[in-house]
Amino acid sequence: MKRRFLPVAIVLALTGSLMTSSCIGSFALTNKLLSWNKQVGNKFVNELVFFAFWIIPVYEVSALADILVINSIEFWSGDNPVASGKKVIDGKDGRYLVECDGKGYTITSENDQSVVRLDFDSEDQSWSVALPSGESYELMTFIDENHVSMPGVDGTRNVVELSNEGLMAYKAMAASNLMALR
Repeated sequence: MKRRFLPVAIVLALTGSLMTSSCIGSFALTNKLLSWNKQVGNKFVNELVFFAFWIIPVYEVSALADILVINSIEFWSGDNPVASGKKVIDGKDGRYLVECDGKGYTITSENDQSVVRLDFDSEDQSWSVALPSGESYELMTFIDENHVSMPGVDGTRNVVELSNEGLMAYKAMAASNLMALR
């Protein structure tokens, strides 16, 4: 009985100390993505990008990467790999290169050379995300100074006016389409 008590007490004490250390990480990738969104354009464009990234789960993927990989590396090494412009991450399943340049973000796996990219195309004034499968999704295209083309939940493109009314209409459309899909 006493032999089992000591290892269990040690495990419980270590688990409790980890749970009370308040080290949840800085969520650098997600925060950089949010900071980038705040600089895309005016408040209407920023809000539209936010909803597009919510529909196409860019924020969810970045938060998951932060939770599962980047914050764990920060916890154990004391250094966040995304905090600087370019960093190599050595994980137990391989090495990753995370780069931030003037046009977007690139995460490259050195194992299989797969790349995820968030990029701005200045020629057609659009933001897109490229996935490792080779698929690329256009997130937003500027039509003129007052309108953008945004993705809908059903895959269609919608012209959205950059105003309170346009933003509210897009939010309502996105919410109703999401509810209809469930």
